[in-house]
Amino acid sequence: MIFCAKFDLSVLLSRIVVYLNWYLVHDYNCTFAAAVRKEIADETDRETGRSKQISPVPIHLSIYSPNVVNLTLVDLPGLTKVAVEGQPDSIVQDIENMVRSYIEKPNCIILAVSPANQDLATSDAIKISREVDPKGERTFGVLTKIDLMDKGTDAVDILEGRSYRLQHPWVGVVNRSQQDINKNVDMIAARRREREYFSSTPEYKHLAPRMGSEYLAKMLSKHLEQVIKSRIPGIQSLITKTIAELETELNRLGKPIANDAGGKLYTIMEICRMFDSIYKEHLDGVRPGGEKVYHVFDNQFPVAIKRLQFDKQLSMENVRKLITEADGYQPHLIAPEQGYRRLIESCLVSIRGPAEAAVDTVHSILKDLVRKAMSETHELKQFPTLRVEVGNAAFESLDRMRDESKKNTLKLVDMECSYLTVDFFRKLPQDVEKGGNPSHSIFDRYNDTYLRRIGQTVLSYVNMVCATLRNSIPKSIVYCQVREAKRSLLDHFFTELGAREMKQLSKLLDEDPAVMGRRTNLAKRLELYRSAQSEIDAVAWSK
Repeated sequence: MIFCAKFDLSVLLSRIVVYLNWYLVHDYNCTFAAAVRKEIADETDRETGRSKQISPVPIHLSIYSPNVVNLTLVDLPGLTKVAVEGQPDSIVQDIENMVRSYIEKPNCIILAVSPANQDLATSDAIKISREVDPKGERTFGVLTKIDLMDKGTDAVDILEGRSYRLQHPWVGVVNRSQQDINKNVDMIAARRREREYFSSTPEYKHLAPRMGSEYLAKMLSKHLEQVIKSRIPGIQSLITKTIAELETELNRLGKPIANDAGGKLYTIMEICRMFDSIYKEHLDGVRPGGEKVYHVFDNQFPVAIKRLQFDKQLSMENVRKLITEADGYQPHLIAPEQGYRRLIESCLVSIRGPAEAAVDTVHSILKDLVRKAMSETHELKQFPTLRVEVGNAAFESLDRMRDESKKNTLKLVDMECSYLTVDFFRKLPQDVEKGGNPSHSIFDRYNDTYLRRIGQTVLSYVNMVCATLRNSIPKSIVYCQVREAKRSLLDHFFTELGAREMKQLSKLLDEDPAVMGRRTNLAKRLELYRSAQSEIDAVAWSK
């Protein structure tokens, strides 16, 4: 028989004391022992279907007592050499594989139990223990049935390490006989009889202080304590790393949802503020994306104006056509003012196209930044419905801002069309303003030189207006769109949110049940690891 005593984190984290069957327990009565045995048998039947087969599924049995040391034991099935009736032929290898799966682990202490009334050389427990632990650093030899040895023989050579030496000393135990079990002999009485046996038997009297189940329990506990303390730095590092990972995962999943309407509303508002803050960081340059707006004003809008090619609009033919049409039936007497106005207006009206395009381009950039901010607001990922509603509310606000911006921006162009800067024309040379020598025939004034001068004058004025609009249109767009997006992106949503009822608020916080379960499990694990961290720190300081 092999027991595997594990000194893994389960000992430190949950402080569970596990005692299986009768072994290492010294303070519970026979009724309790019978209940333990029955529970193990019933669980085995449930798993294997009342057959003689085995199952690799462990039975977890926890027993709590103020009178025993903390220890976790794994009671493995006894190694067998042949399959009995009702068992598959593979059971021999199955049991060995199961035993090896536990005792091959370096954090496992092996309790190799062998009967004293059989040849130790044939002990399967010792054989397999030597294979997985050749140095014997984690193997403890236990000799049972010492009281059943033939007369004239004893186990002194084994117990003193002369017959088979282990790194740790052998321990002999005397268990209850089958007759004692049938008579429900009390375990306390059994332990007392065990002590009396070793102290009264001449062959073992000198070994009595380090014989018996009680001594074995203390020895194992002391060894476990030493091993655990030696591994405390590594365990502390592992727990610290795990706590950090759990905290990161919990932060990613977000906080749990409040149950009351006020708490739900507060949660929604806080998430919206987080999103709004991230959005502003994009616009202000803390996060990337806002610089694209400046690129529109510094590059795209000026280039679009240049592509209008006013010089083609002011070609000789077009100037002659508009000047002539503007005079109507009565040719102008001095300077063709109406012709100038029509030429200027025809050029400035074309600026509406680039102005509208600038508004639309900035609108697209602001919408892209909303999508980025939403993807970077981890709390929104937690609630899909809220994410959709916040996105829709933001886009609706941006649409309203775009419409207002387009209206105000086009007004700037219309203002330039409706009222010309008079000082510009008053500063022109008189011959240009008057259109030539007034003594000439009215038809002489429509010569190429005269028309070319008009075209150049109009182009100069249009260029001056374009320079003004290159500065004023970006200001209008920033004021109506960018500034408003920073100031009141979700104002309409907040106003509407305050009127919602509990059921509607709950719908916004429709978190995936799997995520809720994941958060709960992580929170429990985090609490467990923090508790373990405190306990281990206390052990570390007490060394």
